[in-house]
Amino acid sequence: MSLHSLFLTLARAAAVAALGVASAAPALAADKPLRIGLIPSVANAATELAVAEARKAGLAVELVEFNDWVLPNIAVADGSIDANFFQHEPFLQLFNARRGTHLTPIAYGYSTTIGLFSKKLGKGEPLPDGATIAIPNDPVNTGRALLLLQSIGLIKLKPGVAQQATLEDVTDNPKRLKLVQIEGSQSARAFDDVTASVTYTTFAKQAGLNEKDGLAFDNTDPANVRRYAIRWVTRPDHAQDPRLLKFISIYQHSPEVKAKLRSLYGDLITFPW
Repeated sequence: MSLHSLFLTLARAAAVAALGVASAAPALAADKPLRIGLIPSVANAATELAVAEARKAGLAVELVEFNDWVLPNIAVADGSIDANFFQHEPFLQLFNARRGTHLTPIAYGYSTTIGLFSKKLGKGEPLPDGATIAIPNDPVNTGRALLLLQSIGLIKLKPGVAQQATLEDVTDNPKRLKLVQIEGSQSARAFDDVTASVTYTTFAKQAGLNEKDGLAFDNTDPANVRRYAIRWVTRPDHAQDPRLLKFISIYQHSPEVKAKLRSLYGDLITFPW
């Protein structure tokens, strides 16, 4: 068992044990550190700046990093952490529906696009016939990736499928592209094995690419900006946790945090709060 898995197991065990003595609506422990779950792309310098500013304001915050897109929600649901900050609302809605949970989005974080990136092709170069393209394997981001590929004429989808599109909904693929689904958080590691990848700018940058290297980006109309914004998520009984609300306010209103996000994502980031 990895140290991360052991840590998560122990945290869950502690949470379960606490339920034996806690009331149905446990009091919020204002004197305890606020524990926020993230994935590597969101556990960035901007978040760390917000943690440092919170510390100066008397609020202790611990960042708990996860390596997939499921565990942060499980950890919030079972009480191992207080909240998470890594997902957009369509992803959360699908998780709640499939797991029978009621996790709640309580505030907007930043919003950024996904793009088609490649280490093997330059901007303006056409994809060769038979090219291999990686797309995220979770249902929501699969649909978003397929919509991007359709918007630039590489594939056609069944009418009306929208963000629920799956590989089975591809009706035309004139270049005979090989669409390979991978764990979204592993996108940065896949660039050497594929012709191109549909992924978030953060993962492309982890692979050494620049946001300006993107071959194409998805729609950035106002509806998509909010739909795909990263959300602060917690359990309903913690939605008014004063520690969490204070930290979100620090994150949203800090000029230093916003400037750092700009430096990380350039012109591909917006702030819908």
